[in-house]
Amino acid sequence: MQNDSIETLLLRHYGSTAPAPAELEQRLSAMVRRETAAVQAQQQSVKRWEQRRVSRRRVLQMVTFSGAGLSALAMGINALQAPPRRPAYSV
Repeated sequence: MQNDSIETLLLRHYGSTAPAPAELEQRLSAMVRRETAAVQAQQQSVKRWEQRRVSRRRVLQMVTFSGAGLSALAMGINALQAPPRRPAYSV
């Protein structure tokens, strides 16, 4: 896909006689500002996490608990996906 401008895309879709949507430029610029703010907030969060000192004990706790949670989840999924067991003998 080419990097066409908004005007080109609108002309291609609606033709030259169609009016531009109401307040298109304001809505687009507001959306760009929101996206920029969200990206900046995410970058700040990552930067704070990278600068934060974490003790070895805390890292071990996070790894242990996340591993235990994942293994419990895997066991539950396996139990749900396993075919029902039939008795070895019938009466």
